[in-house]
Amino acid sequence: MSEREFVVINEEAARTAQNMMSFNEYQLGSRTKEYQEDVNEVYDLAEEVVARRGEEYRERAWRLATRYAKNLGKYFNEEARIGCMCPSVMISGAGNFPVKKKEKQVKAWDKNHEFYNYCQSIRGKLNNLLYSKEVIKSDDENAIEALEEKIDSLREVQENMKEINKYYRKHHTLEGCDLLTEKQLQKLQGSMDQFGYDRSPYPSWALQNNLANIKRCQQRVDELKKTKEKGTSEADYGDFKVIENTELMRIQIVFDGKPDEAIRSTLKANGFRWAPSQGAWQRQLTSNGKYALRRVIEELGAEVQAS
Repeated sequence: MSEREFVVINEEAARTAQNMMSFNEYQLGSRTKEYQEDVNEVYDLAEEVVARRGEEYRERAWRLATRYAKNLGKYFNEEARIGCMCPSVMISGAGNFPVKKKEKQVKAWDKNHEFYNYCQSIRGKLNNLLYSKEVIKSDDENAIEALEEKIDSLREVQENMKEINKYYRKHHTLEGCDLLTEKQLQKLQGSMDQFGYDRSPYPSWALQNNLANIKRCQQRVDELKKTKEKGTSEADYGDFKVIENTELMRIQIVFDGKPDEAIRSTLKANGFRWAPSQGAWQRQLTSNGKYALRRVIEELGAEVQAS
C-alpha cells in the first residue's frame, strides 16, 4: 500500500483558539493527534477495501483516503484560524464586546462545518466501496464516476496550488503553510532549490498542466455521457455484425462462425480480443476504438448491409 500522507496541523493556532474560547489548558499536540487518529481510520478503511474487494480497487480507495486526509487537515486548520478571530464573551467580558466580529466568526464556522460534511462524504464513498453499497452500474457509469472523482481531486489540487503560491508570495517561505504535508513541503523546497523558482512554488506550467488534465477528464466524461445517451446500436456487414454496446462500453464484432486465421490476425492487430462470455471480438468503446473498427472494416473489404 502507498505511503500515508498527513497535513501539518497548526498547533499554535489551535492553542490560541482554545485559549480564546475556554479556561481549560490546551494540551500541545492534541489537535494533531485527533486529526491523525481520524485519518488513520480512513487509511485503514482503504486497506480493508483492497483486502475485501480486490486489487482493482486499490488506486481508487487510496485516492479517496488521501483526499480525505488533505481536506480534513484543511478543515482542522481553518477551524483554528476561525477560532482566533474573536474571543468568547466568557473570556473577554461583555463590555465593548465585538458583536459584528463574532457574527462574522459564526458565519465562518458554519461554512467550515459544511466543508467538514464534504470531507465525510469522501469517507462515505469508501464505506460504500467496503460494504458493496454502491448502486450496480454498467462499465460506462463506473468510468464516469471514477473520472468525476478524479476531476474533483484535480480541482482541489488546483485550488491548493494557488493558495500555496499566494502564501509564498506573502511570507516568502513555505514554512508554516498548513496546506502542505511534510512530504510535499520537502519536495517543493527541493524543486525550488534545484530549479530556482523565484516567485512561485508551483510555476505557471504546473497550473496549466493540471488545468489541461481537468479539461481532458471533463471531455472524456462528456464523451461517455453522450455515448450512453445514444444507446446501443448494431450494423450488419453480411459476414459479421458490429455492435456498439453502451451498457458494457465495448465495440463488439460478432461472426456467424469462427473467422479464419487472417481475419483473426487483423482483429488482434487492431486491438480486438475474443470475449467468450459475449461471443464477440471486442475492445473499449472509445474514439480510438471506433478508429480501429474502421480500419478492420476497410481491411476486410466489408460494407454495411441494407436492413
